[in-house]
Amino acid sequence: MLELRKYSIGVGDRFAHQAKAQLNACVQAAAQGIHVVPVWNKSFREHGIVGSEPPSVRVAADAAVAALGWSDPYHVDADHINLGNVDGFIEASDFFTIDVAAAIGQPVPDADAAAFIDRHSELKGELEPDALAAAVARYLGAVGEAGRIYRHVAARKDPAAFITEVSMDETDSPQTPPELLVILAAIADEGIPAQTIAPKFTGRFNKGVDFVGSPEGFEKEFNGDLAVIAQAVKQYPLPRNLKLSVHSGSDKFSIYEPIRRALAASGAGVHLKTAGTTWLEELIGLAEAGGDGLALAKQVYAKAYADRDALCAPYATVIDIDASKLPAPDAVNAWSAEEYVSALRHDQSNPQYNANLRQLLHVGYKVAAKLGARYTGMLDECEASIARNVTTNILDRHILRVFPKR
Repeated sequence: MLELRKYSIGVGDRFAHQAKAQLNACVQAAAQGIHVVPVWNKSFREHGIVGSEPPSVRVAADAAVAALGWSDPYHVDADHINLGNVDGFIEASDFFTIDVAAAIGQPVPDADAAAFIDRHSELKGELEPDALAAAVARYLGAVGEAGRIYRHVAARKDPAAFITEVSMDETDSPQTPPELLVILAAIADEGIPAQTIAPKFTGRFNKGVDFVGSPEGFEKEFNGDLAVIAQAVKQYPLPRNLKLSVHSGSDKFSIYEPIRRALAASGAGVHLKTAGTTWLEELIGLAEAGGDGLALAKQVYAKAYADRDALCAPYATVIDIDASKLPAPDAVNAWSAEEYVSALRHDQSNPQYNANLRQLLHVGYKVAAKLGARYTGMLDECEASIARNVTTNILDRHILRVFPKR
């Protein structure tokens, strides 16, 4: 079986220009004794918005690996796929994030639920009878859907040639550690060789900004989930390297030290999934370059501001924007490069940092996509400035804060 290494980071690249800069962060981390495997991820929705196709991610990743002489593993993730869209990803991907959040609560026959509980008497010691029945009713159908998707992929691609992740994070209610054990028992019953599991954690994981909630509460929950995984891999036929996956993991600075402590204490691995943070670093790099780059960054903001309701609607559950704190485009047009960067860069110690502007631009990549070659051409012109920011962001703000040295 293709095995995912202990530490891995999901890196999104909306416009397929930053793979080398992203990989360079992993190269520099390895030189410091932190070995992290890059996993390039791009969802069906993102491909649709920017007009790309799944094989383009493989092409960009392979080119970056060749350019930098990367000899460690790397992967290409079919991100948040389902039965309706997975086929286009099968050839190019070797990592499949099976998203079944929409199937949570899907009813299952009473006989199937009862048979699952009878088959797993060990779970009766983990949850009270009513809580166990409720967890089975809530999650058994979703795991069944994950099984159907996994078997669909496995019928078309050698099961030993890809990594499977099961994702349940895009839902309103978090899964408690005991509920996670129920989910893992069901995954084992389905014969899914899941190497990562992405639960919904307590707290808000808004796009591009810090964690909202109690870091202490998160740390307790995260350690509880690690303990559940350690128990599950002993008890069920699951891969021994099964680990947690933290989705929308970019920029969650207040929980990185708790994650790091938990990994160091337990010896567990983790998959940290980032995506839109690289697109924001592109805008920062454009602005820093000045001239036409800064002008284009300002234009992207102006259009995002004008279209903010439509841009934000699909992301309503993962952003919190106070529209009254968004600067008017006329004000932004008068900004210097330093002022634009200060507002956008995720530096909470900077009084000019604006989390509302950052979230709006995070979901506003559709604006750049509509600019087409004008935007991507400017990425080429400002490559040095952009690459520096992309690498620094992934290395200093993410990898070095999250992953312990081996």
